[in-house]
Amino acid sequence: MSTNLLKHVLLAALCLFSFALQAQTYPSQTIKIVVGFSPGGVPDIAARILGQQMTERWQQAVLVENKLGAGSNIAAQAVASATPDGYTLLSISSAFAISPAIYTSLPFDPLKDFAGVSLTATGPAFLLVSPNLNVNNMKELIDYAMKNPGKVTYSSAGVGSGSHFAAELIQAKAGVSLLHIPTKGIPDAITEVMSGRVDFFISPYASAINLVRAGKVRAIAVTSTKRVKDFPALPTVSESGIPGYKWEFWYGLLAPSKTPKPILQKISAEVKRILELPSVKERFDELGTTAVSSTPEQLDHLIATEIVAFAKLAKASGIKPE
Repeated sequence: MSTNLLKHVLLAALCLFSFALQAQTYPSQTIKIVVGFSPGGVPDIAARILGQQMTERWQQAVLVENKLGAGSNIAAQAVASATPDGYTLLSISSAFAISPAIYTSLPFDPLKDFAGVSLTATGPAFLLVSPNLNVNNMKELIDYAMKNPGKVTYSSAGVGSGSHFAAELIQAKAGVSLLHIPTKGIPDAITEVMSGRVDFFISPYASAINLVRAGKVRAIAVTSTKRVKDFPALPTVSESGIPGYKWEFWYGLLAPSKTPKPILQKISAEVKRILELPSVKERFDELGTTAVSSTPEQLDHLIATEIVAFAKLAKASGIKPE
């Protein structure tokens, strides 16, 4: 073995030893989970649930910081530029994988500047319809849209939001022409449907579950591949009008790239432990989501796959980057 090669081998071994030692002593200071969304949403609540449990387990404070703006990209940029030591994390939704499709330039690379930690939850969506719309299921909605091209309206949480892409996927799969009415956020989009000003909205399950339970808004389908246990009579979009349609929101935890792998694995294992607690599962169920963990590698793969899928859908639907 040459002298140079031996030096490289020794250096690599020293790095591995150093990373393993860091993981053994981690955490030794306050951890911060940054959230690019307002308090009360699933990314925020997931971060707070994990933070509370981590604090109790590790006896180190875990703080949640809501850093809003630019479709959660300000929060992502802050974490991307943070020291990669496991003490700054990012709680994300599937919107993270949408950003590259709707922004011509991002201050970070969603693949190169982050390392996956774990999924935290997944959840379907409701297809909510206006009280003025005389349809009772997806087939009737599609038939109505076919007879009235370009006149059936749908609200979204904004251009390029998950709810926008979910409706564009319906348009693409059903071969109908719909009119997009973007709003400033999910509450506004739901209000537009409830008031009858817009025909339908594909709402994250967690955002509308209490309204649907109370009968304040009408749902005709869910976007998952299977019916949900809370509403067993409510069919899926796939079985009631658009075969093969599937839309699920997902949530996860990221760290800056170059965070030592042993630390990523330690955090991921802790997230898995927390998400398997019956009380935590119940809390996520109340939100209309399912607590789901993953390995760091599985989350990295999901994000890479979703980025490609969203880019294709944006191009096919004519959603132009900002």
